[in-house]
Amino acid sequence: MGLVTEILALPAAPFRGVGWVLDKVVQAAEQEYYDPGPVQEKLADLERAREEGRVSDEEFDEQEELLLRRLEEIKAYQLRRAGSNGA
Repeated sequence: MGLVTEILALPAAPFRGVGWVLDKVVQAAEQEYYDPGPVQEKLADLERAREEGRVSDEEFDEQEELLLRRLEEIKAYQLRRAGSNGA
């Protein structure tokens, strides 16, 4: 019975393959987008820029706020993913 099902489903194989590839692309994009490393690196660069006088305190505060919000978004995403995988 399994062999017959596989043979009958064979014409749909290209569509399943495309779906699998799209799923992998989405997963890779999410991993890159929700990687905290680059955001933490930008925070460190911003701190160095402030210490070196290349960024004003006001500009530092604005950029730091944006980066910290981004880190919060990443953390929330990771918690949601962990919760959905564990449920």
